[in-house]
Amino acid sequence: MFDKFFSKKPAHAQTDISRRFNLIGRVGQGSMSKVWKAVDLQSGRTVALKVLDKEKTQRFEERFKGLNKPSEGEIALTLNHPNIVRTFEFGWTTEDEMFLVMEFVEGVGLALLVDLQNEELKRYRLRYMIQIGEALNHFHQQNWIHRDICPRNIMVSDEKSIRLIDFGLVVPSTPEFRRPGNRTGTASYMAPELIKRRATDQRLDIFSYAVTCFEMYTKRFPWDAALTIDAVLQHINKPPVEITTLVQGIDKQIAAAIMKGLKANPDERWQKVSEMVAEIRDAEARLVKLAREAAAKAAASKPAGAQPAATTANPANPSPAPPPAKPPAAANPAAPATPAAGEKKSPPAKRPRKSSPDDDIDLTAMFAE
Repeated sequence: MFDKFFSKKPAHAQTDISRRFNLIGRVGQGSMSKVWKAVDLQSGRTVALKVLDKEKTQRFEERFKGLNKPSEGEIALTLNHPNIVRTFEFGWTTEDEMFLVMEFVEGVGLALLVDLQNEELKRYRLRYMIQIGEALNHFHQQNWIHRDICPRNIMVSDEKSIRLIDFGLVVPSTPEFRRPGNRTGTASYMAPELIKRRATDQRLDIFSYAVTCFEMYTKRFPWDAALTIDAVLQHINKPPVEITTLVQGIDKQIAAAIMKGLKANPDERWQKVSEMVAEIRDAEARLVKLAREAAAKAAASKPAGAQPAATTANPANPSPAPPPAKPPAAANPAAPATPAAGEKKSPPAKRPRKSSPDDDIDLTAMFAE
């Protein structure tokens, strides 16, 4: 009878997720979490239910003991951007594990597209690069450091729109969290200052973003794959491979933007991700203009009365471009390898600009890659 008086009460309300949600099936697993596709029986909507591993999360949080670090759920609720997966709420299960109720994204993981290097990636690559950068810029404007930007943590929706999906390593961009020592992240995307255990800031995310862009063009890292901390020391001991030697005909402005983001010295990198995004967007606008001019010139040179060729978005290729390959099933915020399809103009970030015919112009054949 004394149990009810002396048993330790939970520090917060707990939810029986088996009663609150109809768990349709597991759709992903990260290093510190599991994700289900589920129907929220309170709201009736289909969601991604992310449940954090209690022990692994606790070990990670202990690194910041005494610093009053916000939880992943608290961080996720501060983010409101079209290229960041939306989090509706968070809570704790009856096992005292944190859970997040998130937007369910129908789509495919960027990591899969990088591996396939298919027509979809080539056609929308610049759009995706810009949207990733704008999502990251939103993180930085909210005074966070993401610390784990990589294709594994990025989804591409059916509407060809990027979503950043994981906030497990995010920390505030404040002096106490920028101190040397916190070497967390994914090895192949780690900035040199992080590897050296030096003080860090938001510029480490710019480095990871540049590695991601490099990989989107080349299907490889700027160095040999870094599977261990010892291997990742290459980031400080040797310069990155020049992207122009790997990608024939890559636009020089885009190549320069990526390579500047890979500078070992953070003072030589882009100082704000918005600067790198602006450079890529400027190059995209110029390439689209050239493509449109080439298309108009080709149309004007046709003999009068000639039957028009099949319509194509690429003026250098008169045959219609094949539609992007349709990957298998639906995906979610922790399962980037589950594909889907569909084609719709994406809303770029920062209260997205309106799509125009330029957005779907295919530049891949006109500018050899």
